[in-house]
Amino acid sequence: MHGTILIIDADATRRMMLELQLGAAWYRVVQATRLSDALALAPRLRPDLIVVAMMLPDGDAPALRARFDGDPALARVPMIALTAPNDRAARLHALAAGIDDALSVPVDDRLLQARIRSLLRAGFSGEGLGLSGSAPDLAGLAERRARFAPRPTGTKVAVLTDRVKTAQDWRRALSPHLPHALSCHRIDVPQPALVPRPDAVVIELDTATDAHAALHLLAGLRAGGATRDTAVIAVPPAGADHLAAEALDRGAHDVAPRGFDAAELALRLKAQLRRKAEADRLRTTVQDGLRAALRDPLTGLYNRRHALPHLNTALLHAGQADETVAVLLVDLDDFKRINDRHGHPVGDAVLTEAARRLRRALRGPDMIARHGGDEFLIVMPRTGQQEAGHAAARMCQALGEVPIDAAAPAPPLRVTASIGLAFGPTHGDSTDPAAAVIGQADRALYAAKTQGRNRVSIAPEHA
Repeated sequence: MHGTILIIDADATRRMMLELQLGAAWYRVVQATRLSDALALAPRLRPDLIVVAMMLPDGDAPALRARFDGDPALARVPMIALTAPNDRAARLHALAAGIDDALSVPVDDRLLQARIRSLLRAGFSGEGLGLSGSAPDLAGLAERRARFAPRPTGTKVAVLTDRVKTAQDWRRALSPHLPHALSCHRIDVPQPALVPRPDAVVIELDTATDAHAALHLLAGLRAGGATRDTAVIAVPPAGADHLAAEALDRGAHDVAPRGFDAAELALRLKAQLRRKAEADRLRTTVQDGLRAALRDPLTGLYNRRHALPHLNTALLHAGQADETVAVLLVDLDDFKRINDRHGHPVGDAVLTEAARRLRRALRGPDMIARHGGDEFLIVMPRTGQQEAGHAAARMCQALGEVPIDAAAPAPPLRVTASIGLAFGPTHGDSTDPAAAVIGQADRALYAAKTQGRNRVSIAPEHA
């Protein structure tokens, strides 16, 4: 099965026709006749998409959308409303209410199938990020379903038509409905000419000339790295359902199957711009979360989650190239005494400044991570014993030469460090090369501590 679709319609003939259409495409189809039945059924069914008649015996499609928007588990379920033929007011009402599309019955089968595929792709991509909002450990990442307040006026929309005059006419018609910057281009404009990159593109599919060029441009926009996330809306002539369906299958986010209508197109643009803004926020959230997962929040250095795989990779490459990796464990001397005497806020300030000084003493390819507590792990690829020893001495000097001005009322604090130094790859059949060389560095660090602190000790295996 390709997904579960809930059909809500009091018209039995229309329900049966839709079930035949969708069942033939391997969707699981569930039917309801009233709004109240749908509200009871949907929380258990969790449909992937809803097709609903605009008018129901006990309500209408906008009322259903509003009720679902109040439920985090159902707020993102896409919805298609079915309107009477040529009922423009109903279409605009549905789109303004946040319904994803409004199609007039009877619906062309190819257009309906393409629209469903388009909406399901968009829905499943959000689920692929794991941001559906249903899991308690995602608190703070999920957002409510986007509403349709206009975005800031800095948003840019490009109008692409076969004739520039058509684009200018469309821009004049759209301007009263949109606060966004609208630019006009011919269909044959090279993609690099769309600078600055638009947030949304409206493409005319003109059967009077050659719609294939426009469809080719549409596919290129959706595949291009610079415009992959640009919202794309195709506008075929009224009745050209085959072009609308092909545009959707080539990647258009939406189509205006009834042809150009400024008010309707403005609603579709606002919806797509809001969804694009939401998708951008979700991507940023995921990227920030990934960065945070690999960084220590106090010092800004990498954490163990990044450091250990990084070290294993460095050791693997070093073994293949017959090179040496220097591994240093740096431990601040008497750090517990700083915390006990001056408090943890002062201790945190000392750790942050120590991390900054250590990082500044390193070369570009070197990696430093907070290994735990007041201990830092440093990986220096292609580094022999003499060079690593000099680097460790620089680090001791960088830490101890100038007292750290932590925070009042604590006085400036002189901080020193002990450093254990080891080299990899180690000999033997260790299944965890990083742990093996860190173990050697740890033994060297212990020796530096027992010999009086504020010094560098080389692991016995390399002395």
